Amino acid sequence: MSVQHQQAGAQTPASGTGEGTPLSGLKRIVSASMVGTVVEWYEFFLYATAASLVFGTFFFPAAGTQLDGIIAAFLTYAVGFVARPLGGIVFGQIGDKFGRKHTLQATIILVGVATFLMGCLPGFDTIGYWAPALLVALRFIQGFAVGGEWGGAVLLVAEHSPDKSRGFWSSWPQAAVPVGNLLATLVLLTMSWILPADQFLSWGWRVAFWLSAVIVIIGYYIRTHVTDAPIFLEAKAEQEKQKAASYGVGAVIKRYPVKILQAMGLRFAENILYYIIVSFSIVYLSTVVGYNTSELLLALLIAHVVHFLAIPQVGRLSDRFGRKPIYFIGAVLGSTWAFFAFPMFDTASPWLIVLAITIGLVFHAFMYAGQPAVMSEMFPTRMRYSGVSLGYQVTSIIAGSLAPIIAVALLQAYDSWVPVAIYVLIASAITAVTVLTLRETRGASLRQVDAADEERFGAAPAATARHA
Repeated sequence: MSVQHQQAGAQTPASGTGEGTPLSGLKRIVSASMVGTVVEWYEFFLYATAASLVFGTFFFPAAGTQLDGIIAAFLTYAVGFVARPLGGIVFGQIGDKFGRKHTLQATIILVGVATFLMGCLPGFDTIGYWAPALLVALRFIQGFAVGGEWGGAVLLVAEHSPDKSRGFWSSWPQAAVPVGNLLATLVLLTMSWILPADQFLSWGWRVAFWLSAVIVIIGYYIRTHVTDAPIFLEAKAEQEKQKAASYGVGAVIKRYPVKILQAMGLRFAENILYYIIVSFSIVYLSTVVGYNTSELLLALLIAHVVHFLAIPQVGRLSDRFGRKPIYFIGAVLGSTWAFFAFPMFDTASPWLIVLAITIGLVFHAFMYAGQPAVMSEMFPTRMRYSGVSLGYQVTSIIAGSLAPIIAVALLQAYDSWVPVAIYVLIASAITAVTVLTLRETRGASLRQVDAADEERFGAAPAATARHA
């Protein structure tokens, strides 16, 4: 993890004033944020991969076609996305009032317990409809926890980062997402290699869910050794002193509805593109092209490594050239991906398939890397957790949760990848237009964001006024 490549100015304390936390402390914050994010997204994407490969037949009654079973599995997958905004609202409120650190400790335990129990569930043949019912319940808990994770993880870093390099540093929690996905893919790939297909489908997949307990313990321990940023602690102290209630979900919806909508627009294409690449591609390659499980997982493994390497570098580009141009490039590139990727899939060439998936994730990185910085620069400290969580997680319901379902349904209805490509194109156009409505915030001071909020609405933390 090349967090050595910091930009000048990360050496002095006074987080939020422009200089940021000292380098050694910032690395510790980044590590704590990343390890927990790796854990939670390992578990979240483990479900996504298992839903594509196993759950359609294990937890559900026999369906008319293979795609019918996969759609049923993806519907339970979508439950996690529905739960994420609720988690974002609840943990956003808690995080804006009590702190980012404590919410991150709670979310990592919650998602870990839910994932471990998924690995213990009997299948439909054993307990009938209780199998999908319990799966849905645990998936909801898992999604609820992940909904609170993202905002806390990225803000813990963003609020400690220097203004001039916030894009780079806050992109590291984003880079943890492909690491989590990579680990999930690696575990499933290993199990599919060492076990016969019938054993993998009957019990081998469970091992990946049980292993999450080990990673959760490590992640929780690391997160006990970090602190919230000074800018948040000052805002919290002032809120308590004034006994003010202008923080959290209600305040951000009332005061910044347009920014929430902009955050949702930024998220829309990125979220859809990602799940078309990592979830629907598995379905397409396995059902249409005829690729086996191990080959599909290996292709994703290579692509996740490249994705991880690309995200921090794109974050650095957003610090150099601005949030808007980098994000806009990502939306434009993303709109083209499906039109050349699916013909590459159809060749059945392993190298072309890996290349298509890898290119898609690099395009995705141009949108994903800058999200923490641009969203954190939209909202003042006292309602930042709630603001970024709403914009990020609510969009997941209409974007990522539905993307694999819509894509499978389009493939089933038209027997062609072209409608799926058009779907991605429309989503990318929505995000591109949203980017054009933004104000460029590269290098913005979070204290100046707080000062602008105070000037506009009043009753903002006095610490903001002192340090602006």
